[in-house]
Amino acid sequence: MCVVNMTLSMPEEYYSLMKKHSEIKWTEIMRNAAIMKLREFEDAKLKQELLNKTSEDWDDARDLFKF
Repeated sequence: MCVVNMTLSMPEEYYSLMKKHSEIKWTEIMRNAAIMKLREFEDAKLKQELLNKTSEDWDDARDLFKF
C-alpha cells in the first residue's frame, strides 16, 4: 500500500484547541474521518447504481436501502 501525505487547513481557533489536547492523535482522527466519509459516499453511490438498474415495475426497490 502506498501512503501519501496531505496538508490540511484548519481555522486558528480549532487549531489552538487541538494543540491543547496533544494526547490525541489528530492525524489518526482525520485519516479515519476521511476514510469513513469516503466509504459512506461510495456505499451511497453503489446503492444508487443498483436502484437505477432495478426493474421499473418494482416500486418497492427503495425499501431495500435506508437513505
